[in-house]
Amino acid sequence: MPFDLLICDCDGVLVDSEVLACRIDAEELAERGFQNYPLQEILKRFAGVSQTDMIKAIEAESGRTIGDDFAASVTRRVQEALKNDLLPLPDAAQILAALPIRKCVASSSEPRKLDLALAVTGLTPYFRPHVYSAILVKQGKPAPDLFLYVARDMGVTPDRCCVIEDSAAGVAAGIAAGMSVIGFTGGAHCLEGHAERLLALGAHAIARRWREIPGLLSALETAPAARQATPAL
Repeated sequence: MPFDLLICDCDGVLVDSEVLACRIDAEELAERGFQNYPLQEILKRFAGVSQTDMIKAIEAESGRTIGDDFAASVTRRVQEALKNDLLPLPDAAQILAALPIRKCVASSSEPRKLDLALAVTGLTPYFRPHVYSAILVKQGKPAPDLFLYVARDMGVTPDRCCVIEDSAAGVAAGIAAGMSVIGFTGGAHCLEGHAERLLALGAHAIARRWREIPGLLSALETAPAARQATPAL
């Protein structure tokens, strides 16, 4: 394979959970009197961003405190929804099983939600124990910290890593880390113009479905323009 490590985001790349989680964020915010953050606003601005960073941004903009129990309430509701409704993205398991490359997950989700999503959809065996949450670093996506942490922990230089990301924050993080980035638009939350947005942020290729991933990995290896300057590990 052309790369030494495939780094996958989880929500919106491996599992079709982004709309589900963002809907619960929007509902919980509305119940607390934050009416300016409907589902579309959450999807546009905070998909791929850690909940901690989302809360900080909303509190700064509104001048109000969301409440210390917000995260716990959302987590409880999301976990229940994941157990009942979550599905893997079509063909993800088959392609992951066939790709002869080391794999890991690097997600903005907190560990309990991440582990539950992978377990419910049967994807845990393709990654465990290499499942990383943004709680491991000071700055989550769009900062490159999580991806650089993953590369260092797995002993792979950034230029030998390829990231699959569905969010603007994730694509920006991958580019900043000096990695090749495939923008993924197969999730239900990806609206018209999403691919163009990811390309504008620097994504080197776009995949609409998992069956396109193997060909894109090979194509990126042969495209010199796909490489960015590699930061020091």
